[in-house]
Amino acid sequence: MATLQLASWATNLTYSSLASSVLVAANKSFFNWAGCAIGGFPFQAAPQIALNTTLSAFSGAPTSSILGANDSTSRVLGDAQTAALINGIASHVDDYDDTHLETIIHPAGPVASALLAVAEAHGPIMGHEFITAFVAVGLSVSPEHYDMGWHITSTTGSIGAAISVGKLLGLSTTHMQHTIGIAATQVVGMQVYFGSDTKSLHVGRAAQGGILAALLAKNGYTSSLEALEAKHGWLHNTFKPYPCGIVMHPTIDAAIYLRNEAILQSLSIEDIDTVQLRVNHEVLILTGKKEPQIGLEGKFSIYHAAALGLVYGKATPSQFTDSVVKDLAVIIVRNKVNATEDEGVSRSEAYVTLTFKDGTTLQRHIEHAKGSIQNPLTEEELKEKFIGQVSLTIGPDRAQDAYASFSNVQEMSDVAARRDYQVTLAIRLETWPLMILVLSHHASAAYIGAVYLQEILTNRINFEVILSMFMHCCIYSYLSSPLGFMFISLGYCFTAPILSSTLQLNQSTLMFHKSNNSI
Repeated sequence: MATLQLASWATNLTYSSLASSVLVAANKSFFNWAGCAIGGFPFQAAPQIALNTTLSAFSGAPTSSILGANDSTSRVLGDAQTAALINGIASHVDDYDDTHLETIIHPAGPVASALLAVAEAHGPIMGHEFITAFVAVGLSVSPEHYDMGWHITSTTGSIGAAISVGKLLGLSTTHMQHTIGIAATQVVGMQVYFGSDTKSLHVGRAAQGGILAALLAKNGYTSSLEALEAKHGWLHNTFKPYPCGIVMHPTIDAAIYLRNEAILQSLSIEDIDTVQLRVNHEVLILTGKKEPQIGLEGKFSIYHAAALGLVYGKATPSQFTDSVVKDLAVIIVRNKVNATEDEGVSRSEAYVTLTFKDGTTLQRHIEHAKGSIQNPLTEEELKEKFIGQVSLTIGPDRAQDAYASFSNVQEMSDVAARRDYQVTLAIRLETWPLMILVLSHHASAAYIGAVYLQEILTNRINFEVILSMFMHCCIYSYLSSPLGFMFISLGYCFTAPILSSTLQLNQSTLMFHKSNNSI
């Protein structure tokens, strides 16, 4: 009955039935996810390793964007399942994505990663359809599921992703029941992997499995029609100001406040004798690493979190790196932190007391951490978070355009198209390699030779490649000389970056492909 109820609810959900508050929350969740994915890809090894491992070895036709995987106007494409895998990993690798505190689930990662990949592969998909499917996740489970050691984001996320993709594909109630069953048998993820790259793999695999479940069911694959024994309902969701375990956020808030208070009172952080934390019992279970060795482990260390707030006065992705974990100033403060659990302290609060060597004490109680339901990020703060993440990958101007695009997804006529500002940028950037190349006969010849060489290596011919080569040959042929072609190899080395932005060369798969978007 539970599976049928969920399937019926999802298939009968319509855009017109969604309250405005739900649409606002869904839009925030989606563009927050996009910012995490775009900002997370370039600066963490996990999504890049996954991309290099899967894109050329297992991918089908390139149809779906891998967000943040480029720093030019071209976009890297993979098949829908591969794109969902990589985007899921990238969106969670910084632990900066949205969170539901009661269940400690990050709901957007698996769902948005799967939905965007399918929307691009099976478009055109209108924004109204997309956002309705995004909302059709109505599944939650009791916190005991998390307490037993499962990584709830991936175990329930695969089912949520499957339901959303099924909704986007217009599955019937019966097909949706089979979708849920197929997804339920694929659930993955355990908490033992927290602090390693594998944690973010859980999210990517959940998105990937959700797509597979929906497509199998759509094509007649069957499963149990009664796969679930869980409570239903989509509860409140929040957005993180810090890229780490959410139960550490109250401590970070308190530490930052106390650092500023110490400065006002002319007290030095170096003169701290002890740092005493009183926190919820789950904090030490989930984030009790006393001596993190790498940045990822720092995201699950309440001791490191307190030290960051006191030493740096902030906790951004740049503070959860290997170098900061090994920063002597941080280590000294971290070693002074003591944490005790208190059943009377909720997950969203913390008590922090600083005792200085001269006997001075400073105290701070955080009842509701920044980013919680009771103390949410403002619209402007959430936008600043997105711009801050995305600017590092595609630059501040394009980050503003990306925000306008991702934060208004429900108004789009085709989600896959997003915006056309990237095309103008591509044309503008393309003039630079052309201007440079015409300055040299030999460089021009090498450039044309490089195009032919790459085409031979890829063994892929399409209209766009042929047209591009023909146009460049016409422009440069009169400049060419036999001597120039002797430098094809050297020219290829120098012009590969130019080819990447001019002809949208996907060097990961050695294929030329059409590029309409850069994000």
